[in-house]
Amino acid sequence: MPRSPQEPHPVDNHFWTTYTDWRSGTRGGTRAVGGRRPGLVIGAPDGLTDHPDPHTGRTGTYEYAVWTSPPYRTRVPATEIVASWNADTPPGTWLAVELCARYADGSRTPWYVMGRWAAADTDIRRTSVDGQSDGRSSVQTDTLAVADPASGTRLTGHQLRVTLHRLPGSGRTPTLWRLGAMASDVPDRFTVPASAPRRTGELRVPCLSQEVHVGRYPEYDNGGEAWCSPTSTTMVLEYWGRGPAPQELAWVDPSYADPQVCHAARHTYDHQYKGCGNWPFNAAYAASYPDMNAVVTRLGSLDDLAVLIRAGIPVTTSQSFRKEELSGAGYGTAGHLMTVVGFTGAGDVIANDPAAPTNEAVRRVYRRREFENVWLRTKRYDARGDVASGTGGICYLYWPLDATPSQRKALAAVGVR
Repeated sequence: MPRSPQEPHPVDNHFWTTYTDWRSGTRGGTRAVGGRRPGLVIGAPDGLTDHPDPHTGRTGTYEYAVWTSPPYRTRVPATEIVASWNADTPPGTWLAVELCARYADGSRTPWYVMGRWAAADTDIRRTSVDGQSDGRSSVQTDTLAVADPASGTRLTGHQLRVTLHRLPGSGRTPTLWRLGAMASDVPDRFTVPASAPRRTGELRVPCLSQEVHVGRYPEYDNGGEAWCSPTSTTMVLEYWGRGPAPQELAWVDPSYADPQVCHAARHTYDHQYKGCGNWPFNAAYAASYPDMNAVVTRLGSLDDLAVLIRAGIPVTTSQSFRKEELSGAGYGTAGHLMTVVGFTGAGDVIANDPAAPTNEAVRRVYRRREFENVWLRTKRYDARGDVASGTGGICYLYWPLDATPSQRKALAAVGVR
């Protein structure tokens, strides 16, 4: 069962999604649009700006409009904040997401760039931005983190700012449907309490292997060996009946099986990070398909996972472990994504693990206690015996706009709306 309202949970999700949301804050050239899926678009642009793309060497001129959210006070004094956004970016358009956080003493961080993003890669190169810090906090690819949590430094609120861009005179516009962030203060821990098994069954999520793609398109993080995140994202999209159309896959070598995985790798690739594992970029890619929602969040227990699985929502989890810490995996990793699709009658975790050598071998059963610990802990010992970080329950949640009442209830139970 989900935790009771009285039980503390060190995670706070807040998203702007409604017509009223988009009419709030500060709107510099943006316009709210209503309908089945309210959004934010360029109205009368604020002006022109030049964007020198460090990854192409080209400078483009764009019309732009800016929306700044109202200040949000987090329910959790946080050590980390991860932003998520869902948007449509037609050719010739893109967006930039920035975040400014407030410290407990009332001072503020700079406006940090959390991503420059477009669904395609023909106009700009999708990218995170390195080197952003004020000495008390910094951006580590996709995560704003305080520099020294042990000092007591905490982030107690934030604002988000999005800049929508388009080629001058094109009349096109990005449409932003969801913008928000997950703030968290997960305690340092090498182990987590054991939870009791609960019956959930198993979801029929397609099985896809990243290893099938080893050596393919090495310009995207050296090929499939590193494609756990886009492969997991593709599995969940196919579960929901979404994915690229045949004409969108025309660029992929026709001799390659599962070209949709190659497509996902290309369209989640972060040209600064030089990898496909940027968490918000994977969520934004998933939400670029019709009527899909996607967020990055943290869950607090396998009970939270069970609530979602029972409602029919698979969960893509991020974890790191030594080979001997997860029986049956056959490998160790500093960071790996897989998709939890159910639990056995005994409570063990059924996961579609894309690190398997073939599609047929992707379905794995992992011991409950081992999986629980490697996913939820925040500290671990690496293969050299040094202390390293753990992901603390990070996951992707993808679900359709027409989710059932029980699915919405399950999402709300884990703090996502």
